[in-house]
Formats: sequence, C-alpha cells, structure tokens
Amino acid sequence: MEVVSIYRPTVTAVEEAASLLEGVVVKTPLLKSQRHSRLFGGDVYLKREDLQPVRSYKIRGAYHKMATLVGLEREQGVICASAGNHAQGVALSCKLLKVKGTIYMPATTPMQKIEQVQHFGEGYVEVCLEGDTFDDAYGAAMLVSKAEKKTFIHPFDDEKVIEGQGTIGLEILEQSSEPLDYVFVPVGGGGLAAGLSSVFQQLSPSTKIIGVEPEGAPAMKRSIEQGKNVYLPQIEKFVDGAAVKQVGERNFQICKDTLHEVITVPEGKICETLLELYNKDGIIVEPAGALSVAALDYYSEEIKGKKVACVVSGSNNDITRTAEIKERALLYANVKHYFIVKFPQRAGALRQFLTQVLGPEDDITYFEYTKKTNRSTGSAVVGLELKSPEDFEPLVARMKAHQFYQDYLNDKPELFQFLV
Repeated sequence: MEVVSIYRPTVTAVEEAASLLEGVVVKTPLLKSQRHSRLFGGDVYLKREDLQPVRSYKIRGAYHKMATLVGLEREQGVICASAGNHAQGVALSCKLLKVKGTIYMPATTPMQKIEQVQHFGEGYVEVCLEGDTFDDAYGAAMLVSKAEKKTFIHPFDDEKVIEGQGTIGLEILEQSSEPLDYVFVPVGGGGLAAGLSSVFQQLSPSTKIIGVEPEGAPAMKRSIEQGKNVYLPQIEKFVDGAAVKQVGERNFQICKDTLHEVITVPEGKICETLLELYNKDGIIVEPAGALSVAALDYYSEEIKGKKVACVVSGSNNDITRTAEIKERALLYANVKHYFIVKFPQRAGALRQFLTQVLGPEDDITYFEYTKKTNRSTGSAVVGLELKSPEDFEPLVARMKAHQFYQDYLNDKPELFQFLV
C-alpha cells in the first residue's frame, strides 16, 4: 500500500474544482421526494447525479483531474482501468479536453458498456480488453502507464478526483434552503464520500453524513472499525459501482474522521429499492445508485421530522440484469423460495402437490424434474413465489404433512448459486 501524507480537501480547492467544471457537468437538481417524505415523516431530497451527461457523478472527478494536467502530462495522454462509470467519465473528458486516452476494461465487460465508452470518447479513446476481472485490467493499465509515462486517472484515490466529487457537496448546500440533518452517500472506493463529507464538515458540521456500502463489500466499514485500511480478499460484486476490495488510502484517512457512521445494506434490499424507484417514482438507477435511498429504512426513527438528502449516484444499469435484480428483490422480501421436492413416482403425484400443498396464490416459477424409473420417488427442484412472507411456514407444513418435503435451498449458498 502506498504511504500518503494526511490530505484534507479544503473548501477553496473544491470551489476551484467547481469553477473548472462549469459548462461541463450539469448542476443536478436536489428534488424533494414526496413519496419518501410521506413514508419517513420528514423532508427527503434526492440529489440526482443520474442526470449527468454520462449518467453518473464520475465525470466530476475525472474531468477535474484531467483539466489540471499540463504540458507533457497532456501530450503523453492518460490511461485508466474501469468497467463502468469511471471509464465513461474519462472518455468524455478526453473528448472535451482533446486528450488521448487508453481505457482498459475486462474482456468480460458487456458490449453495451464498451460501446458507451467509445461513444463518449469518440476518436480520443482506445479501449483495450484485458483479463477476466477488473484487477486484471487494472494491472495491465498500470504497467502501460509506467512504461509509456501516461498519467493514470484513478477512479477514487486521487486528490483532484476527490475535490471534483466534493463539488456535489457544494451544490447540495447551495440548493438547500435550510440546513440538512442527514446526508446519505454511497461508498465504493470512497472518493465521493471523502469529498462531500469534507465540504460538509467545514460548512455544515452539524449535518450527519452517513456512508452506505453493499453488505457484500463492506471495505470502508471494516476499515473504520479496525482503524486501518483493510483489504477484503472476497467480496460480493453484484453492486459493481460500489463493490471494492479496498478503499482508497486518502479516502479512508478522510472518511474515518468525517463520516458519522457507515452502514451496510443487503444486496436484496438494494434491488427492492431499485425496482421501487422505477415502478413508483419513474427513476432509473443502477444498484449503486439505489444505495443511499435503500439506507433510509435503517434510519427510519432518526430521520422523522428531519431534513434528509440522498445522493443518487448513477443510472448506468444493464437491462440484461433485470431478471436477476427482480429475483434478488423477491428473495430479500422472503416471498421467493426454492425447495427440493420429493415426488412419489406414481400418476397423480403432481396433481396432489398442486391441489393439496400449494396455496391458492402460490406461483411456480421454476421446476426441474427427471423421472427415474428404478426408484419409488424422484426429486424436483421447485421455485415458488408466494403472495406474502406469512405463507411460507404453512406451505412447509403442508409439504411435510403430505411427505413432499426434502430440502430447502435458500439457505444453502453452495447450491443456491446455480439458481440465482
């Protein structure tokens, strides 16, 4: 780990970043959410960074970093590694600043994301596919950066990037007619949280800044708990915009002093919130973009009667993930269940299961069965969607009473991974 001196972004530095970003980024609206305000009994506002030209806040940090490059730094070009929003922010910055850029992405990156990067960068960027993971792409980009003396544009652990992301904090303060009690901010590598929380600490110290991480990638939470920047060898990568094995060292040093708390939200809850934002509010977000709003349920008592802002960080959601997002949301809501069902190998067994075991509103969503003629019973993997979580225990009781129950799969991750 690189040893860095203690760095704190000043308000002046962030204001200078805001000046450089004028005409490049959109001063995104801070919109009151009537639904969430009614739901939580306070004033809840959404900072809509999903409305940026690249559909995420990442353009702020990337452009600010690149705009401060001079001389040979610009002439020799820049390089980055990313499979998502940072790549698009760097690509657009390359085009606007007329700087050549090389963007490394894993070979597994969906074509839609590759095409978006090429679209924003036009003729100024070259996309290189390397390896199966982000770490593979990052390693290759770093080697080229050193060999060709190209400036590496880090997605979060960079002073200029942090200052650029901090401009969101300035905007929220400008747009708030009264002081805010809470701001919920998603945390991945920590650049956004570090920049925004630094601004609030200096200009609105009474505002509590709550960092929000996905449950499967709690790098910042663990680091603050242990008092050092820890590396997580294994993480759940579903919330790809906020799932990192280690946060930036600069960001950790800042956030441990400026964040009131860091909480984690289950991936299923994030999916549930994402679908609610789309179905009830008409807002399209990516999983990381739903993080801050998903956290409100965990602060429902604290935010009653309070003024609250949530940073909606981005909307670059891959439509091919919709089925998985819905599945995870249903599992979290405890209405989707998978079983191994033991069927007697006789005529009418399935009819008995349908009429005597399933409830009137239970829906079969998955069924896999192969008849084995040399056995008295055969096992089927059955997925069921229930109307209510309260229907689960009676369903299991009926399965056992009629001797259909063999095993429950939701709590067996080594098997469950093949279904979800």
